Amino acid sequence: MNEDIRAVEKVVRTYLDGLYEADADKLASVFLPSSALTYVSPDGKLQILPRDEWLAATRKRKPGKEAGLAREDHILTIDVIGPTMAYAKVKCQLPPRYFTDQLCLLKVEGRWQVAQKVFQVEQR
Repeated sequence: MNEDIRAVEKVVRTYLDGLYEADADKLASVFLPSSALTYVSPDGKLQILPRDEWLAATRKRKPGKEAGLAREDHILTIDVIGPTMAYAKVKCQLPPRYFTDQLCLLKVEGRWQVAQKVFQVEQR
């Protein structure tokens, strides 16, 4: 179990690095091709963004690292639910946007990857 927790933590840290660096290839390496990002827009509508659309948008944005934005991300919880399913909750930021992400991970062919991201964003 400890080995799985360490492996999930590595995936989550790669995810957080990819966000801060706007590195779509790094992000793609930890998300299943079938994954999506789900959130409620400011007008209250459910939004589902397929992984590849998100990665395309990521490739177009200036990295927080290059912009000199403060990096403050935290893994709040990691829960390995069983041999093939885990959950991670993280906080991260790309000011003026502050995110709480819930990542559902699956172990497919011996490798942990994000199957779904559900998040909320706060503008400050």
